[in-house]
Amino acid sequence: RNEKIGRKIRDNELKRVPYMVIVGEKEAAEGLVSMRQQGGGEQATMTMEEFAKRINDEVAEQLKTLD
Repeated sequence: RNEKIGRKIRDNELKRVPYMVIVGEKEAAEGLVSMRQQGGGEQATMTMEEFAKRINDEVAEQLKTLD
């Protein structure tokens, strides 16, 4: 889509997307991703591996509540 990043972020917030991962030129050059949590919560910059671990840990925790 040829829209500005702010518009894309706002659209996804309205859709209640739980996490957004943003990779701009700076992040790509440094091997990082910028993560935004839905609801105006946490925003952090981390490696893709750290983000994947975070999501895996969260899913594992949610699965425990289903048992």
